[in-house]
Amino acid sequence: MQLLQTSSSMQLSLSKKRVQPLKIVALGDSLVYGFGDTEGGGWVERLRRSWMQPSSPGHVIYNLGVRGDRIGQVAKRLEVEFRHRGELRNRVPDMIILSVGVNDSARVGRPNGKNYTDFAVFETEIASLLEQASLLCPVLFVGMVPVDETKMPFMDCLYYNHSDQYRYKEAIRLACIKKGIPYLDIFQKWIGFSEEWRTERLSTDGLHPNVTGYRELLEEVLNWSAIAKYNYNSHHATNFHEL
Repeated sequence: MQLLQTSSSMQLSLSKKRVQPLKIVALGDSLVYGFGDTEGGGWVERLRRSWMQPSSPGHVIYNLGVRGDRIGQVAKRLEVEFRHRGELRNRVPDMIILSVGVNDSARVGRPNGKNYTDFAVFETEIASLLEQASLLCPVLFVGMVPVDETKMPFMDCLYYNHSDQYRYKEAIRLACIKKGIPYLDIFQKWIGFSEEWRTERLSTDGLHPNVTGYRELLEEVLNWSAIAKYNYNSHHATNFHEL
């Protein structure tokens, strides 16, 4: 059995005796849920469908995204959701993908109002969430997308902006580095493109990706080295085991 070191301080074993797909849970907010993708249901759903092809079956992924969730809400349901997605008795999922934080960054009521989740509180909560998740299995984190500031406020009360998004995503990124958890920095990549490029990938609400945006997100995830190395093929499947 060949052992591979993961960046979440766990080890993976590549089993050649029995091919088994990975069981993966994706938890987070509307970016996980896929709101705005009227064709494919979001990047998680698109990934799930691609792994359901009879000719090339892949891993199993559960979409556990909830619209509007903030980090505290994801933390509260993390372990319960995790424990109920093993499919078989005494089994639990092999990987957790997290994506949350943009709703925490929003300012409530006015452009200079208080953040929905105080930044100091957020820093504590993200550290706690990553610790909690990493004790269960290997963890990956997919970052937030930059909003269209000109479309704010969202729902007439929430003001999202790039400055706050940057602060909160950096808190996540640094916390992931500290825990050795791979982080996909979507915000930093998308903000590097033109405003026109980003607008073409966002829904009219300025907050959620549209069909094109979720296609882009899926490509980003599939090309991410942290995911690409677990791509399923017809000969072998990578199995996670906590040693």
